[in-house]
Amino acid sequence: MSHTTPSEAPSKASKPKRRFLTAEKKFQIYLEAQSTDKPVGALLRREGLFSTDLARIRQQVKEGALERLSAKPGRKREVLDTTAYDALKRELQDKERALADLAVELAILRKKTNGVSWDR
Repeated sequence: MSHTTPSEAPSKASKPKRRFLTAEKKFQIYLEAQSTDKPVGALLRREGLFSTDLARIRQQVKEGALERLSAKPGRKREVLDTTAYDALKRELQDKERALADLAVELAILRKKTNGVSWDR
């Protein structure tokens, strides 16, 4: 009988790495699954996927296509969240306040110079 030390025993804590598929790879799998010349099961076995993975990829392709096809032509409107909107609003108010202060200073300077132009 051979005795194994704890360092030689398989570790249950080590999980297999999760596989990440790029968008291009998902689309390639989708196109291959749509072709009728090869069985889908062979594709799934080759890629190491389950049928639910393929269903999820098909759903993602459908959602992406619908989103892209429903977009209206022209420039896209930028959507701001409320915090960014509030920050921009505060910045605009600060600038308007500074502009009003400068307008008052300009009026005072004009009164002091009796409306004489600086460009003589």
